[in-house]
Amino acid sequence: MPTCDAPCRSLSQHLMAFAPVSTWVHSAPISATPKTSSHRPLCRPPRSSALNMVMEKPMSPSSNVHWSKYHIESFDSLHTRLGIDKLWQQDVDTNQYNAGDESQKATALEETLDDIIVTGDELLSTQSVVPWDTTTGVQSLSYLGRQVHFLRKRQKMLKTSYDECRRITAVFSKTFYLGTTFLSPAKRAAIWAIYAWCRRTDDLVDGPRVQQRQDQLRTVLAEWEQRLIGIFNGRARDSLDLALVDAIDQNPNITISPFRDMIRGMLMDVDQSRFETFDDLYVYCYRVAGTVGLMTLPVMGTVKPGREGLREAMGPALALGIGLQLTNILRDVGEDRLRGRIYIPLEDLRRFNYTEEDLFNCVLDSRYRELMKFEIARARSYFKEARKGVQLLAEDSRLPVQTSLDMYSQILDVLEENGYDNFNRRAYVSKTQKLITLPVSYLRCRTSEAWKPIRITAEFLLGVNQITSL
Repeated sequence: MPTCDAPCRSLSQHLMAFAPVSTWVHSAPISATPKTSSHRPLCRPPRSSALNMVMEKPMSPSSNVHWSKYHIESFDSLHTRLGIDKLWQQDVDTNQYNAGDESQKATALEETLDDIIVTGDELLSTQSVVPWDTTTGVQSLSYLGRQVHFLRKRQKMLKTSYDECRRITAVFSKTFYLGTTFLSPAKRAAIWAIYAWCRRTDDLVDGPRVQQRQDQLRTVLAEWEQRLIGIFNGRARDSLDLALVDAIDQNPNITISPFRDMIRGMLMDVDQSRFETFDDLYVYCYRVAGTVGLMTLPVMGTVKPGREGLREAMGPALALGIGLQLTNILRDVGEDRLRGRIYIPLEDLRRFNYTEEDLFNCVLDSRYRELMKFEIARARSYFKEARKGVQLLAEDSRLPVQTSLDMYSQILDVLEENGYDNFNRRAYVSKTQKLITLPVSYLRCRTSEAWKPIRITAEFLLGVNQITSL
């Protein structure tokens, strides 16, 4: 990954980026309307007779770009500049959510079960209440009888809640869901609960029913953050919340910081349609994808126990999230263009003498191909960093992570095979290729040198790109 050519921003310039969402409601500016209309005609592949009409301007010799020689910037220096290095400090706020009084959390959960909202409507204004029978025969029971009644009701509701989280994960992220099926039942249920919360958070901003104006979305996200604080204090407003409450209770090392940062990432989607530098894009990628790694890492578990093991695995976990999001951005350039959005840093466009207007007009020439090579090399550098962390995870958690890493890496391969045309052709990995990748991912999780020749042979026979750094 190349280092940002623009002067690094001071840490003080990024303080607002990590402030609570509630302080954003009236303080953050609403971005101006993009210069280019968001209503774009669909790009059509040019006819062969018109190929010579496409601009084929080579890069300027003075640009001094060597995309094949990139190396990833130190995580420590990058995170220090952006303020991400302070995420896992055991501050008072984090301890407040994870080390609260257990009796109060139990009381809050018992009260929650008596008045829980129906799932299926993500809007905060939902008022329908499940008609759970919480009174019949309970008053006449002894204290022990009431506790047994509560536990039975809780287990029944939790099963329904986790089943719904599983369904949401399976519907909206098939590749991710496939990876979770290799986890133990307890781990996969917690991951599904986390994913369902992430899905709902994204839908507040990007969902099909979103009609709120930008200022209203700020209020909705601020309310969502308060609801999140309630979840970490043991209070659920609906059954999907209840699953996350239980997952946090079963995995006490889960902290609230990455959840709050994801909400801030949604605010960036509200405010921004351009990213000037890679630093800006990195903060966005961390918030909307890197945070997922930090949310799920305590569930996955590490070889080294406790927070020390989590801190050791944090860098690779973040790298995987950043790599996944960069891959999504490169895959979806054409779709984002139709929404008037450009996620590729503008400094990168200038580096290759490529303009916003060129992108909106689907100009696919040597400049754009070199730009895509640059961005693909950057994404791959993060996947390379992420591979270092697979062996730091608990043994039963390695295969899902390795599988996700391998399958997403292949999207970049397909993008190259498509001639870097992400305007008219969507890069995706077929179901057959995913099934072929599974045994290779399994072999890559084996640490013994005895497995190495078997892995290399399988990669060759199945046509999967070999990775020499394992």
